[in-house]
Amino acid sequence: MADCLFCSIAAGEIPADVVIETDEVVAFNDINPAAPTHVLVIPKRHVASAAELEPDDAGLLGALFAVAAEVGRTIDGGWRLVTNVGPDAGQSVFHLHFHVLGGRPLGWPPG
Repeated sequence: MADCLFCSIAAGEIPADVVIETDEVVAFNDINPAAPTHVLVIPKRHVASAAELEPDDAGLLGALFAVAAEVGRTIDGGWRLVTNVGPDAGQSVFHLHFHVLGGRPLGWPPG
């Protein structure tokens, strides 16, 4: 999608500190980390948010979770997987992405 920051990262047009890349998914370090480990996991295909996922996206969602789990396995003590949907939830880039956060105790409830 034109003018989408994460589409440009997925296409390699904007540099990112890539942690994992597959045919469908890119995971990269967040430029403004909220925890010692803060990796964003995105689909290469544009999907605006989790609200746009359809039953046919089950394979894509599985690929996203598999990459998130691979990142999570590198974090001692536990990790959190978060996605925000819409501006009131804190979504600032309207391309589906999951935050993998860890490396310090994470409070509950978030937000």
